[in-house]
Amino acid sequence: MPYAFRFTPLFIALTATIPFAAQADEDKADGFIEGSSLNLNFRNAYFNRNERNAGVRDKREWGQGAVARFESGYTPGVIGFGLDAHAMVGLKLDGGDGRAGTSILPSEPGDKSRQAFSTAGAALKLKGFDTEFKAGDLFLTNPVIAGGETRMLPQTFRGFALSNTSIDGLMLEGGQVSFTKPYNQSGHRRIDTYYGALQDGDKSKHLNWAGASWSGTENITANLYAAELKDVWNQYYADFDYTYAVNDLVSLNPGVHFYHTQDTGQSLLGSIDNNTYSVHFTVAAGYHSVTAAYQRVNGNTPFDYINLGDSIYLDNSRMYSDFNAPNERSWKLQYDYDFAGVGVPGLSGTVSYSRGEADLTKATQDTTHYAYYNPEGKNAKHWERDLDLKYVFQEGDFKDLSVLVRYATHRAGQGYSQQDDNDEVRVIVDYPVNVF
Repeated sequence: MPYAFRFTPLFIALTATIPFAAQADEDKADGFIEGSSLNLNFRNAYFNRNERNAGVRDKREWGQGAVARFESGYTPGVIGFGLDAHAMVGLKLDGGDGRAGTSILPSEPGDKSRQAFSTAGAALKLKGFDTEFKAGDLFLTNPVIAGGETRMLPQTFRGFALSNTSIDGLMLEGGQVSFTKPYNQSGHRRIDTYYGALQDGDKSKHLNWAGASWSGTENITANLYAAELKDVWNQYYADFDYTYAVNDLVSLNPGVHFYHTQDTGQSLLGSIDNNTYSVHFTVAAGYHSVTAAYQRVNGNTPFDYINLGDSIYLDNSRMYSDFNAPNERSWKLQYDYDFAGVGVPGLSGTVSYSRGEADLTKATQDTTHYAYYNPEGKNAKHWERDLDLKYVFQEGDFKDLSVLVRYATHRAGQGYSQQDDNDEVRVIVDYPVNVF
């Protein structure tokens, strides 16, 4: 019988807090009040999805969100104590009457959107020996658990997290979370996955993770992470990214991302044995850059990740499609331009084209959890075209206010899906305010 590695809170605590040479932080604490900050962010979000499939209604919603985040400093002493707190509110400006469903607002019966929703949370924190511990409501961002940030309000998780920075350039972290507050809800729920369908009554009790992030070598970054979504999967991640400066104007940037996902425990999403990777190569010259990327999914289930989150660190995850179907191969070509090159600092643009193909006849025929199998999907194909324009005000009363306009066109060929043809426009305006 093969040995099954187990993530336990003790293991995570040890992973995050055992440096090679742990020493107390000699710097004096800023103080609970003196080191505190309060930041506000106001986000106006408009999503309009033009469904090109017969019988499918268009989706259109518009909302205004506000997030307040307070972070205290730490009390003096070998172990410092602190508190983080946040509050959020989302208001509907337009939506409903059959047009709900873009996911920026909570949906109600009859394809209507709720008028308003709100939430608040807090986390206690301790710091000592270059290690920080937080317990409560957390904002998380790493390759195996990352809260969704692309809608009107951010996603949070409830649990605890540890991080350690004793070694210059190396960050160790780990933790356990049991609940999530999705970006379009007020309450918390158990953690599930984006593409998998759990049976009624089945729930994963928690997610454990541990990881290391390296940035101590000039022009090189690398990450190594592992997570267990209890009774669902063990997921492992690794990446490597290198930037080579040819001269002051030109640089080359190759990189690779890799995930391995394996079912574990009660296998609540069935049998999973998935290896997914992407590689990219970017050539940057002055204000221009061109990126080519290739992505491959190996397995009869799709590459899956935490529901409504952003923990898909793959090159071909686009605005609409993740190009993550079972056995899918995809390619992307992308061009970026910084308009500071023509005297407009703060304005940037990106245009990309992605294309994928998969043999869905080889997808698992047990569609209880993943419904990708298609006996006519031997040569299933689809493509997506994306355009982003973003402007950040550089000075004046609106300094740091940003306007992002995104447009995506997605088309699916016969055998891939009959419901995935759409054109989508997103307009997101962010106004951050530092109170203190």
